[in-house]
Amino acid sequence: MFLSRLLSVGTGLIFSLMVTRNTTVQEYGVYGNLSDTLSYFTLPAMIIPFWTTRFTARDHAGAPRTGLTANITLSTIFAAMYMLLLPLITSVFHTEAYLTVYTIIVIQILELYTLHAFESILHARQPHKIAYGFLVFEACKVLIGYVLIIQLKLSLLGAISSMMIAYALQLMFYLKLTAPQLQGKIRWRYLKEWLKASPINLYNIAGQRLAALVLIILFIYAGEVARAYYGAALTIASIIGYSSLLAFALYPRLLSKTDTQDISTSLGMVLMFAIPMTAGAMILSDSYVTILRSEYQVARPVLIVLTMNALCMSVSSVLGTIVSGTEKVDERARIPFRELVKTRLFQVFTLPYIKAAVTIPLAYFILTAMAQTAIMATTFVAGIILATNIPILYVTFTIARRCVDFSIPWKSIAKYVAASAVMAVVLFLIPHPTRILHTLAVTLLGGAVYLLTLLPTDREARSLAKSVIHEILRIAKLSE
Repeated sequence: MFLSRLLSVGTGLIFSLMVTRNTTVQEYGVYGNLSDTLSYFTLPAMIIPFWTTRFTARDHAGAPRTGLTANITLSTIFAAMYMLLLPLITSVFHTEAYLTVYTIIVIQILELYTLHAFESILHARQPHKIAYGFLVFEACKVLIGYVLIIQLKLSLLGAISSMMIAYALQLMFYLKLTAPQLQGKIRWRYLKEWLKASPINLYNIAGQRLAALVLIILFIYAGEVARAYYGAALTIASIIGYSSLLAFALYPRLLSKTDTQDISTSLGMVLMFAIPMTAGAMILSDSYVTILRSEYQVARPVLIVLTMNALCMSVSSVLGTIVSGTEKVDERARIPFRELVKTRLFQVFTLPYIKAAVTIPLAYFILTAMAQTAIMATTFVAGIILATNIPILYVTFTIARRCVDFSIPWKSIAKYVAASAVMAVVLFLIPHPTRILHTLAVTLLGGAVYLLTLLPTDREARSLAKSVIHEILRIAKLSE
């Protein structure tokens, strides 16, 4: 999973460059707003997949087909709701001029619900195959984007269409992978249990989207340009979040058997990459925002803040996995809702509401009373998000430790920090490039310095490197 995301850094950067360099700053702001808006209509998309993964991992027959059927049905309901509310949406955001893209994006609602259903099935038994599907999506997105955005010059419409076509091809690939597991009967009894427990999932997802409302507020009160600055910085910072995928298999593993060594190993692997990626993104922040587009040079402070936030979120993701993976309330295919409310899982699901209670009023006050420019507004909002995520990270850690007493690999973390410091010094001393290929070369240099510093001192890093090489050779042999 992690390797697929690293490979996607290249494809993602290519696509981002095609979009940012072939749309105006205002259009790129609308591009971000489309994603924000869509997220509210895909709120329930993960409710049924959440239980599908758990039931499939615990060998409850018929769970895959039941989950897929239910989620596709749910997608049609929310797609219809979106179309009914479309005139109101474009009116509130004053984006009537972009009615075409706001209309066709409804297709993505249907795709995302189906995608989550397929991935929940694969996550339970074959999590690594989700990586292959992601690579299919990334490759198709770039190829189709080149035709629609560069050749046909469809600008924003081309970017949206490229994403939707790539999603469709990814879904076809997942259908082929999961076909054997979809042979079982639909078990309506499972669906009854899932729907009975769905309020707690909806509670979790609604809390996350409520916290994300701060970006809608940024768009409304600071405009498309401010949202574009945030989106450009997030394009780079989100790469750090890929490190959490090194713990992707921890969830189904914990569902079947709780092993504290798995937890410590996962935390170590995530931080092995998250720490140097954060340091590198901060040092080379001027280069990264510049290669997106020269207008985004002013977004450097936003990127620095969001990289630190991405590190927090990566660790929080692993800690959240520990809580959900060790929860046994649904182990017997029965989900008593009253018992769910008493679990530590419910405590974690409550944290986004606390975050929203802090970030939304603060963002509103700053955007309406203090921020004088678009970049100032964006930097303030990014700072608010980081300042709230740090204490939430500590609370999540406390809850996870109450679920299972795991150890933190402090010695390994110290080695990662030391190796990252060496890398940071090297990157700081050399000239920072402004061209794409030069920036990628300097990035690879930083990665090489980090690994050469770390490998001689860290046994786990050497073991992981051997595993990666072995897997690459295995795949190459199969392809022959």
